[in-house]
Amino acid sequence: MAVETLDREHLESLAAELMEKQFQRVPKMRELHAGEWTDRAYYIRHITETVLRIRLNNEVDTYALFKVGSKDDSLAAKLAKYLAEEFGHESMFTRDLVKFGLTLEELEETEVFPSTKKLMGYLRLEADTRGPAPTTVWDWFVEWYSDRYNPTITAKAAQDFGREFVQGTQTHIEFDESHDHDELMFRTVSRAVEVFGSPRKAYADLTTFVELIGDYYAELYELTVASKQ
Repeated sequence: MAVETLDREHLESLAAELMEKQFQRVPKMRELHAGEWTDRAYYIRHITETVLRIRLNNEVDTYALFKVGSKDDSLAAKLAKYLAEEFGHESMFTRDLVKFGLTLEELEETEVFPSTKKLMGYLRLEADTRGPAPTTVWDWFVEWYSDRYNPTITAKAAQDFGREFVQGTQTHIEFDESHDHDELMFRTVSRAVEVFGSPRKAYADLTTFVELIGDYYAELYELTVASKQ
C-alpha cells in the first residue's frame, strides 16, 4: 500500500485560505499584510513578540529533534540544519528594537501573549505523542509566511519609520531567501509527516496554527491600538 504524501500545492493553498479567514476576522490584519497600514506601537510590540517567539521556537524545535532521536537520520539532519541556521537570529530583530528605544531590560521583562503560550504549549505537548511532525508543519508555515508577507510588512515600516529601524529585520529576510528556508522546511515537513504523521493531521495542525496566529494579531491590536482609542 502506497504511503500518502504531503501535497505542497494543497498545503500552500490551505495556508492562504486560512489566512484569508483571519484577515476577515481580525482588525487591521489584512491592511498590515498588504502593506497598507502600520502603527508604531503595534509594530514595536510585534517585533518584540517575534524575538520572544523565536527563542521559544528554537526550544520546541530542539525538543522535536530530540524526539526524532535515531529513528530517522535523514529527518534529524534536515531539522538540525534548520536549527543551526536559525539559532541567534532574534539578535537581528533586537537591533531594530534598540533603534526604536526599547531597552534589553524591557525586552526581557515582556511577557508573551496568551496565543504564543498556547502555540508553544501545543507544539511541546504534541511532540510527546506525535513526534516532530506538528513542529515541522509550524516551521514550514513560518517560512511560507515570511516569504509571502514579511517583505511587504517591513517595507511599510521602512516607509513610515525609516530604513534604519528595519535593518535587522531586512537582514533576516535576506538570510532566509539566500538559504531557501521555505524549500528546506518543505522537505523536512514532508519527511516528518511521512515517518511520524499523516497529511490529514498536518492539514489539521496548520488550521490550528493559523487560528492561533489570528488570535495573536487580535491580541496585538487590542493591546497597542484599540486600548488607546
